[in-house]
Formats: sequence, structure tokens, C-alpha cells
Amino acid sequence: MKRIIVAIDGFSSCGKSTMAKDLAKSVGYAYVDSGAMYRSVTLFCQRNGLIKEGVVDETALRERIDDIHIEFKFNEERQRNETFLNGENVEDEIRTLAVSSQVSIVSSIGFVRRAMVALQQSYSKDKGIVMDGRDIGTVVFPDAELKIFLTASPEIRAQRRYDELKQKGMEEPYEDILENVKQRDHLDMTRAESPLRKADDAIELDNGEMTIEDQRRWLLDIFKERVK
Repeated sequence: MKRIIVAIDGFSSCGKSTMAKDLAKSVGYAYVDSGAMYRSVTLFCQRNGLIKEGVVDETALRERIDDIHIEFKFNEERQRNETFLNGENVEDEIRTLAVSSQVSIVSSIGFVRRAMVALQQSYSKDKGIVMDGRDIGTVVFPDAELKIFLTASPEIRAQRRYDELKQKGMEEPYEDILENVKQRDHLDMTRAESPLRKADDAIELDNGEMTIEDQRRWLLDIFKERVK
């Protein structure tokens, strides 16, 4: 059975990572969370005072971009990949609303995207990879054999994000999360560098009314057809 690249794109809080992780685990593929990379760069900027009043000091960030080292390591106890920034586990910190509220302005910077895309593409030498993000099927892997584009209403996505944060003990007001979701949608779709859009050959799925199990079966069936 041939090995392929699976690209899963879509709006924030659509469950892209959950879907990608489940598929990768089911079929024995590697999983890469591209969004975690941009979140890690954002956290680096916040920690080093490179974002002031919602504006990124691009000159300073360009000078320090080579100081940002991002890795993914599998946590046996939690049975999941976790993100490390310069050797520190930042998996939970990069999921906070504080990082979510500024990740779009960082990820819209051209040299940041080019650096992250180069890193993402380096993972694909032997295929057998599932990656999710905003521009995986359009920029990172335009020749991916299977492309999925996820969507759902802002309200449903905000509720999912609220529930996720609450479960982790990081509860935030629903109204703030909803506003953040809408702002990120606008920024992701209108940025000059690699805007969020559905690839022409991607399969679109509105998963607003689907369970995680429904999505798992749907994607696995499509994957099996594609690798035949």
C-alpha cells in the first residue's frame, strides 16, 4: 500500500488537530501540528517583548528567528505529541487565549511563514505524514494526495474552544473566545502571505454537527480509498 501525504486545512477550532492526530495514529503515519509552530513563535515574541500594543517588532524578530527551535516529542504518559520551544515543553501555554489572540499577526509575517514552511516541508521526505494548518494543501504540500478542508460556524467553534480550555482548567469567557475566533478568521483569510483558502482539489467538510467518531470514520474511509 502506497504512503501518501494528507493535508488538513480549515478555520480555527474546527478540530483539525484532533482529526489529524486520530488518522495518523490509526494508519501509523507521522503527525505534524503546523499551528503549534506559529503559536510557539508567538509565545517567543511575547516572552521577549517583541509584540507591543498588538504590533510585532519585525526587525527584531527577523534578527532572532534563528534562535527559535521547535520540536515535537511524543509523551508516553499522555499518549500525544507535545510541542517544545527551545527545549521547553510549551504544549499547554501555546493553547491559551493570550497566544491565540496574537498568533494571526505573527503568522501573517512573510519571513516567519517561509521559515515555518521550510521546516514543515522537511518532514515529508518519505511521505506517510498527516499535517494540519491553514495553508498545507495550498502552499506547504500543493501536491498532497489527499486534501481536506474543514469548516463550521464561529459559534460552534467558539463553544468547542471554550470546552477545551475549561477541561484544561484554563477557562475563558465564551464571548471573548467567540470574538477571537471571528478576528482570526478575518486575519487568516485576508493576510497577504498564504491566506486561508480551500485548495481547488480539497474535499470540504462542515463538521459542525458531527461527532469525533463520525469524523474519524469519514476520514478513514476516504483515506483507504485514496491509498489503494
